[in-house]
Amino acid sequence: MRTRIANWGNYPIEDTDERNFSLLRELKEKLLTADEGIARGNGRCYGDASLAPVVFSTLHFSKILGFDPEEGILDCESGLTLDAILEFIVPKGWFLPVTPGTKFITVGGAVASDVHGKNHHVDGCFCRHVLDMDIMDARGEIIKTSPTEYPDLFNATAGGMGLTGIITRVRFRLKKIETSFISQKKIKARNLDEIIDLFEKYNNYTYSVAWIDCLKGGNGFGRSILMLGEHAKKDELPEKLRKDPLALPKTRSLNFPFYLPSFILNRFTVSAFNFLFYNKMFSREVNNLISYEPFFYPLDAITNWNRGYGRKGFLQYQFVIPMDRKDGLVNILNRIRENGHASFLAVLKVFGEDDSFISFPMKGFTMAMDFPVSDSLFPFLDELDKMVLEYGGRIYLSKDARMKPSMFTEGYPNASAFNEVVRKYNPGRFSSGLSKRLQLPA
Repeated sequence: MRTRIANWGNYPIEDTDERNFSLLRELKEKLLTADEGIARGNGRCYGDASLAPVVFSTLHFSKILGFDPEEGILDCESGLTLDAILEFIVPKGWFLPVTPGTKFITVGGAVASDVHGKNHHVDGCFCRHVLDMDIMDARGEIIKTSPTEYPDLFNATAGGMGLTGIITRVRFRLKKIETSFISQKKIKARNLDEIIDLFEKYNNYTYSVAWIDCLKGGNGFGRSILMLGEHAKKDELPEKLRKDPLALPKTRSLNFPFYLPSFILNRFTVSAFNFLFYNKMFSREVNNLISYEPFFYPLDAITNWNRGYGRKGFLQYQFVIPMDRKDGLVNILNRIRENGHASFLAVLKVFGEDDSFISFPMKGFTMAMDFPVSDSLFPFLDELDKMVLEYGGRIYLSKDARMKPSMFTEGYPNASAFNEVVRKYNPGRFSSGLSKRLQLPA
């Protein structure tokens, strides 16, 4: 079926032959009749990693294959989305080991991007919790891989953006919980120095993330709101909630019905938003009990929120720099503020140690920002790329739609070894907009 598709950033748009399947034999047939293509889940990555002239949609390949309620191990097909998993596991007392900021991604996408969450400093990335998975290679054959079986394939698939083959099955460990609620602490930080100190002071919390104001200067440069959380224990709940402590949250979804005109998003409107967002929290510290939904997935409550950036779409720019390069964080934030490219959503997190082969995180500071697409944005982001490299950092592939090949090869120390594994298992069958743009395998 030919269709025009884009991922969540609505940029770029690809004219695509979308091939659906619900059985492995169907996938093999459709794979072998295509010269090249890429697997695609729910399209919630931001760039072009799952865009190609041919895509193999996993959304109809979404069964739960097995569940061990004692050990908390889930076995499923790769097209199963995290929201469907949560509906199944939360009432049984389990939670995802790692989750990004949306529950509307597939398990296959979680592996291909090796997603991280608010708990990276404690629990690492998603693939740290994967026990084994099945991958369809370029010949249409299934390879079962794990950290000990075909470890080169396993390691290159974790964060490999689908270039080693099509992930068809994933078995992974879950996290035990007593309730479906989060005990949350929110703290206002006056500036960048204070938010960095707060991250260090509260590094014992499992979950931590900060909203940060990219445009404020002076004494309020880098002012932020830190959000910390732990899965609430049953005895922390008020009496009325203890009767059903694992109840799924009642969700209400608002719809963004149209694309906003691009002129609405500018330095002045973003500055006004930042002022209101920061000052609506009157106290310096707030402690409360909330459902896991607003804590982990606040934007999922707004259907089609990506339309707020206009018809041209937006780019999410996420970088990480080492922990000892705080000066890099200061200089990059200063450059963003001086340039005036406005981001409503700017998020700062701290990563822990990570020894992944090709995944994005390293021990350090990571920041993600959304920028509306414009002609002036691309040279500005090229400039930020140079700064990120100068400070020893790199860019998240799952969010990228425009960086140059050198940014990948210089930012990822295992780039050459990754290319070798891709060539071994994928003799030209799997490719995407991202792989062609970055010339992978090189």
